[in-house]
Amino acid sequence: MSENRVNISTPHIPAPPVPFAKTVLMPGDPLRSEYMAKKYLENPVLVNNVRGVQGYTGTYKGEPVSIMASGMGAPSIGIYSYELFSFFGVENIIRIGSMGAYTKNLSLRQIVIALSASTDSAFISQYDLPGTFAPTADWSLLKKAADLAEAEKMKYAVGSVLTSDRFYNDDSEAYKKWAKMGILGVEMETAALYSVAARLGKKALSILTVSDNLETGMELSSAERQTSFDEMVILALGLIK
Repeated sequence: MSENRVNISTPHIPAPPVPFAKTVLMPGDPLRSEYMAKKYLENPVLVNNVRGVQGYTGTYKGEPVSIMASGMGAPSIGIYSYELFSFFGVENIIRIGSMGAYTKNLSLRQIVIALSASTDSAFISQYDLPGTFAPTADWSLLKKAADLAEAEKMKYAVGSVLTSDRFYNDDSEAYKKWAKMGILGVEMETAALYSVAARLGKKALSILTVSDNLETGMELSSAERQTSFDEMVILALGLIK
């Protein structure tokens, strides 16, 4: 694997005007990245805007932190996490995104800390493993997130999610097969992020907010998804130190 360097360009990230922090918070939506950086970071500097995928570096309570979008899906977060880990000195990536719940026990805006991620994606096949790989979170980040959520009396759950390549599934009842195995809900990036981090010896965690519920039919609007996930962001920022 490539040695970590900070003053190069990759196909998707130019040499940044200031270095990426060792910890990168990674929402999917570039507009959400901009919103979070300008709301929470002190002196944010735009460090990436290739293909409109915005990334910023600044500080939070004096600690360096970067916030950069991943785009949608396993291939997209696979590219950005690999480049950040391999070439820009990044040690930790914390995905902060939305998910669809598979159980009535999860309410809108509730936080889910992803312990592991099953997947219907072929992303992991690249590693040519003689079996089935189980992508999991970094334990130190997960424990710290759960402890902080508990201390702050946040409404949260820790468990397994599904990373799917399909936003529109031709079988509308397929989610029930995952739900019966204890999968809390679906999103599109975590399994790829956890796999890249494992392969490169780095740390990763997904902190998700329930944006819709397949059992109840309740959902947030696109505008609410962009701006109403403050509790999740504050939890992720609390992991910086």
